Amino acid sequence: MQLLITTSYDPQTEQLELAAHVTEKLQELSGLAEPVRIVSRRQFSIPQLRKRYGSQDVLLVSRERLEYYHDQQPVMFFHPSTAAIRVKRLMNGEPDTLMQLSAVMPGDRILDCTAGLGSDAIVYSFALAGNGEVTALESKALPYLLLSEGLKSYRSEIPGMDEAMRRIRVRQTDHYNYLKSLPDKSFDVVYFDPMFRRPIRESSSIGAIRDLADPRAVTPDAIAEAVRAARRCVILKEHRGSKEFDRLGFCEIHRSTTKIAYGVIRL
Repeated sequence: MQLLITTSYDPQTEQLELAAHVTEKLQELSGLAEPVRIVSRRQFSIPQLRKRYGSQDVLLVSRERLEYYHDQQPVMFFHPSTAAIRVKRLMNGEPDTLMQLSAVMPGDRILDCTAGLGSDAIVYSFALAGNGEVTALESKALPYLLLSEGLKSYRSEIPGMDEAMRRIRVRQTDHYNYLKSLPDKSFDVVYFDPMFRRPIRESSSIGAIRDLADPRAVTPDAIAEAVRAARRCVILKEHRGSKEFDRLGFCEIHRSTTKIAYGVIRL
């Protein structure tokens, strides 16, 4: 179904320019001839636009952010989500399980192969405090756009968090193809947080992106390339009861008090 792109009421010049940029970028990334259509908002509500143009998918360029309306799902937009809570805990000297398992240290290069909306990439970037780099990969065009634009424009009230978001390098690409292109030991940590094979239904932030995200499971070949490209470790986040750890060769498993677990391959 065609995606409509529009603005908030009475758009300013910056919104119109961003709407045009987003339209061009989505056409370029999706590889389709006419996957999107930019339309004037005038005084139409989102439901009225949907009815007028026969489309359930609308990307709204508001004054604050990009908002994606899909079918009857809750509106989706970039937000640091749990990263904000985790960053505050790091500031208070509290441990973060993923950062501990990664043994993050100054100068590290981190590769997040399945970025989604970037929560873990933000925590990695904050932990490095500008001494190192985080590269985040997202294969799907719309999540990539929400993430890349959100990281550039989101404003938080947490000291150092905005700077951490701006430092993340985002690329729209398939993680397996990207890993294959890397020289040996290119990154200190290679991280995977794919769509869980067994969803956690209570997670509203994940539920909003599930229909847009790449549904494919991580392959053994991708893990093999990750092991080759990593210097310290490869980490997989999954449901604590997932069989993916065994299938993909993760023997070191750390189960939290929540419903998630981390598998680690040490190198």
